[in-house]
Amino acid sequence: MNMGLTLAQLTQAIKSKVDLDMETTVAESIAEHALGFFGFSNRIIDNALEPTDRNLFYQLQDYDLLTTESEETTLWDGREWRIHYWKFKSNAAKIVEEAEAERKRRALEEDPYAQIYDGMPADLWRERSGVDDDYEEPLF
Repeated sequence: MNMGLTLAQLTQAIKSKVDLDMETTVAESIAEHALGFFGFSNRIIDNALEPTDRNLFYQLQDYDLLTTESEETTLWDGREWRIHYWKFKSNAAKIVEEAEAERKRRALEEDPYAQIYDGMPADLWRERSGVDDDYEEPLF
């Protein structure tokens, strides 16, 4: 399963490698396009790619997110056949973590109090706001 990378994580990793200020929608479309090839597999065969898609994969390889592997098999007539695959690198998750840490560091530089409420449980806000509250005012 794609080393557990989500669309959001791969989007952030691409932004960290290209430009942290790039539009999220642009990075997300690149990530979505790449992830679309993998489906539920952890690798795909290179022959499935069009030249423009292969160029994208080479770019992701340059960003240290993808790698290639190959295997050989013997055909029924005795010839050797090599099959090339693409797969996400095992360090891709680490790159995503580093990108997230960098994003948080930059956010703190801009606003040191930006993450002050991040540790608060979500249900605390619902409790205080009255949303999803079963309490009914007494009629009299």
